[in-house]
Amino acid sequence: MVTLGHVVFYVRDLEKSTAFYRDVVGLEVAGRIFNGRAAMLTGGATHHELLLIEVGAAPGPLPGRRIGLYHVGWKVGDSLDDLRRVRDRVHAHGHDIEGMSDHTVSQSLYLRDPDGNEIELFVDDPGVDWRHAQEWMEAPVKPLRL
Repeated sequence: MVTLGHVVFYVRDLEKSTAFYRDVVGLEVAGRIFNGRAAMLTGGATHHELLLIEVGAAPGPLPGRRIGLYHVGWKVGDSLDDLRRVRDRVHAHGHDIEGMSDHTVSQSLYLRDPDGNEIELFVDDPGVDWRHAQEWMEAPVKPLRL
């Protein structure tokens, strides 16, 4: 079995980005490295699923359709109630939700981190057997109302 180990983002402001991923996304700070210029965060699956490295003032991600990373998705619970709590936490921390989608197999919120990277926060639909059924792959993406 192969699993994704971690994602690394260069960030302008380590404290601001760490606070976003800790307080809004819900990750825990696992530690600091590189003389305090980088933070490792985890959701509990590994020693760190996210590494943030501060680089200071630099251009952010390119807008629009382009080659490269589109977004990173974080599973934030197991129910729509969990997703509602996350939505409320996002708003409580002053962040905008740019979109909400029902993908049949999962339901998602979309927002941007402090450097403009798109983040998906989602819950899987427990009623969809994604391991064995494939009908959900052809289902249209629908608006999500929480």
